[in-house]
Amino acid sequence: MRLLEVERKARRLGVKDTWKYSKDQLIRSVQRAEGFSECFATGRTKNTCDQLVCSWRSDCVR
Repeated sequence: MRLLEVERKARRLGVKDTWKYSKDQLIRSVQRAEGFSECFATGRTKNTCDQLVCSWRSDCVR
């Protein structure tokens, strides 16, 4: 997903000042707003991700 699309999704979920954040930070904000762990691109769950319906799971566990 492109940055613009992530920003739009974040704004729809109530994230303010999306211009302040990097793409990874925005995705983690969206994860938090959707009730998931804020783990995108942190390496914490690379081989053990249990967030099966997270929008970014496939990008994150590559």
